[in-house]
Amino acid sequence: GITGRFGARYGRKAKRSVKIIEENMKKNHVCPKCDRPYVKRQAAGIWKCRKCGAVFTGGAYVPQTPMAKSAARSIRDISVEE
Repeated sequence: GITGRFGARYGRKAKRSVKIIEENMKKNHVCPKCDRPYVKRQAAGIWKCRKCGAVFTGGAYVPQTPMAKSAARSIRDISVEE
C-alpha cells in the first residue's frame, strides 16, 4: 500500500493515519470554479486546477477542511433566513 515505504517502522496506528491522510491528499478534488475533478495539491495549503488553471488556498491535506465546510453551511443558512 501507500505506507509500504515505512516497512516495519513506526507502528500500525501511525501508518494507518498516514494512509488515510495521503489517500485523501493525492486523489483528485473538485474545482470550485469549473466544477471538474482536476484539482491537485501544489504545496501545503496551495491547490491548483489542471483544467482551468485556478489556484487557491485550502487545507494542508484537503482543499476544503471540515471546519470550512461547516462555516460555509452556517453562512448559507443565515443568508437563507434573511
